[in-house]
Amino acid sequence: MAFNTGLSGLRAASVDLDVTGNNIANASTVGFKSSRAQFGDLYASGFLSAGTNPIGDGVRVQDIRQNFGQGNISFTDNGLDLAINGDGFFVLNNGGEIRYSRAGQFGVDVDGYVVNNQNMRVQGFQADDDGNLSGIRGDLRIDTANLAPRRTTSLETDVNLDSREEVLESQVSVLADVGQAEVGGTSFPAELVTVTYSDGSTQSVQIPAGSSAAEVVDILGQMEGVSASATTEVTLTGLDDAFIAVGGFDFQLELEGVSIPVDTTGVTDLASLADAINNSAASTVSASIVGGALRVVDNRGNTITTTYSNTATTVGPQTQLGTVRLQTERTVTDLSSDTGTFGTAWDGRTLQVTNSFNPLDQRTYNHATSTTIYDSLGNPHVLTQFYVKDPAPGNGVGQSQWSIYLQIDGEYVGGTDLSPYEARFDQDGTLQTVNGDPAGEIVIADWTPKDPSGAPNGADGPPPAGATVVTPIPEPPTSSAFVLNLADTTQYGSAFGVNDQRQNGYTTGRLSGLDVSDEGVLFARYTNGQSQALGQVALASFNNTDGLSPVGETTWVETFESGQPIVGQPGTGTLGSIKASSVEESNVDLSEELVNLIIAQRNYQANAKTIETSDTITQTIINLR
Repeated sequence: MAFNTGLSGLRAASVDLDVTGNNIANASTVGFKSSRAQFGDLYASGFLSAGTNPIGDGVRVQDIRQNFGQGNISFTDNGLDLAINGDGFFVLNNGGEIRYSRAGQFGVDVDGYVVNNQNMRVQGFQADDDGNLSGIRGDLRIDTANLAPRRTTSLETDVNLDSREEVLESQVSVLADVGQAEVGGTSFPAELVTVTYSDGSTQSVQIPAGSSAAEVVDILGQMEGVSASATTEVTLTGLDDAFIAVGGFDFQLELEGVSIPVDTTGVTDLASLADAINNSAASTVSASIVGGALRVVDNRGNTITTTYSNTATTVGPQTQLGTVRLQTERTVTDLSSDTGTFGTAWDGRTLQVTNSFNPLDQRTYNHATSTTIYDSLGNPHVLTQFYVKDPAPGNGVGQSQWSIYLQIDGEYVGGTDLSPYEARFDQDGTLQTVNGDPAGEIVIADWTPKDPSGAPNGADGPPPAGATVVTPIPEPPTSSAFVLNLADTTQYGSAFGVNDQRQNGYTTGRLSGLDVSDEGVLFARYTNGQSQALGQVALASFNNTDGLSPVGETTWVETFESGQPIVGQPGTGTLGSIKASSVEESNVDLSEELVNLIIAQRNYQANAKTIETSDTITQTIINLR
């Protein structure tokens, strides 16, 4: 009996030594959980054999139980190193076999899958192309392809328009046109033009005799508050297809007395003659057919002289003087001249104060803000919103109104070149309607994306004529139409400010980095400033964690005793959170294990002593004979 008792003790102490040695060996193994040997005593007993003073038969190892307590979390330099802070296990796919682990030393294999050091793939919840997470579980994979561009279909603008702003009084005044009919000749006469300002001051310029319209424009433009432009237009009514068809046709064009060569080779009618003029070196001249006659226009007001002939007739030279258009600012109260040419044209005109919008003149709008939007190819474009305060509608009590002009890359959109959108606010500064729409939405359906040269760039353009554009724009979009939402715009008595401005488009981007959130979501960062969810790490828990069976490589597998896994998202239910760039260290306490090692050694020695003593007694009995 003593031999068996001592032998069972040796076996138990040996197991204890093995368990302790295994713990010490894995003291630095990431995700390792320490074990301890659990023992039970042995008694021989039967139906009628149990005595009042039974003697034990020794000891046996009942179980090797692991301690699944939390290990310390330490930081690393690898962004895909993950630690679980709390309960749960990583779910790993080992060639179809599902394993569970607390060791989060992960990387990426050649195919982009997130794997551990044994190439077991990490399981997680998949994300679609737009980064929306689903409940579908599979192998986590990092897509290194470029992020495809997304066109802008929605732009939300939240601004405050300063209610204290005044309705702008523009600098635009009445126009005065002076042309050949007024001067009665082929040039402007000598004339002293004087401008009087609202403060009583004056300024004068001298127009020399024989000046052309273009020269007059340059001279008048020297006066403050005065701008001038000129065009020269001549319609050659005596020239038609029949005149050209006679043969020997020739056409001569002069600007300010300088001959401009026009190649009439191949000219057979007015249309081909107009093309020849347009292809000449006169960059300021254009020719077109209007009402069956040839019209020649110089957009700078240069004096045009034409001569044309065939084998039978020569017409000309004919000289046409340009028309000067004069425009003044509000500060100008009068214009006079010593000969009356410009003074007469100005007489009888009354000063007109309007609010004429000009995107190039900051004095014609109260506020403006710009944001970048994107076409279907991912090309950026600048959308600018201009806000102009209007006179209050009705009697001005309880409501106010602003006009909204829109431009993309300097070109009007939304039809605002013809009619701006009207935003109305109530007495509380809350937006009521935009063009009667209480939702505050503006649908832009006339935008054609263009390249820097002004030509269409190949991206999707406006929807077909007659097509109905609904909001929000359905996915996938098929045109350049987008919605500008102004529902949060206010009109308070404070300075103009852009509170928020967001749009849903972006250009293409390359993968630049990865981030992992506390919820285990893998975010890809791209060079275009976007980030997109690629998936979410899945965690599993068990009703009886102690029932898991260790299979090496710091992994466990499900058993009947553990129960089936409960798989969910980190941070939900009893599952812990994820710490990125971190690993969970072994929960082995070396000090405790070294003490256990001493105890196991003493136990082994003591059981060996039991066998030795029993052997001595047995030998004494044998020696009695």
